[in-house]
Amino acid sequence: MNLTLTLALAITTLAAVAIVSVTTLAGWRGWLALQQRLGDKAFAAPTPNAGTRIELADLKERIRKLEAIAAGVEL
Repeated sequence: MNLTLTLALAITTLAAVAIVSVTTLAGWRGWLALQQRLGDKAFAAPTPNAGTRIELADLKERIRKLEAIAAGVEL
């Protein structure tokens, strides 16, 4: 009886370790896939070029001038 109990305990433990290992591996692969998608999304964002920066600077200058005119300040 002692041998049967030991064998059943060993098989149960082995099965539990296998289930935990497979579940952990699936979670790890899912996490890696998520990180890959997040990384791809970060690199896919367009970077502003020089023309865009110049246009933004021009718009900021126009806004500054309009605010000065609204405040009654001569430039």
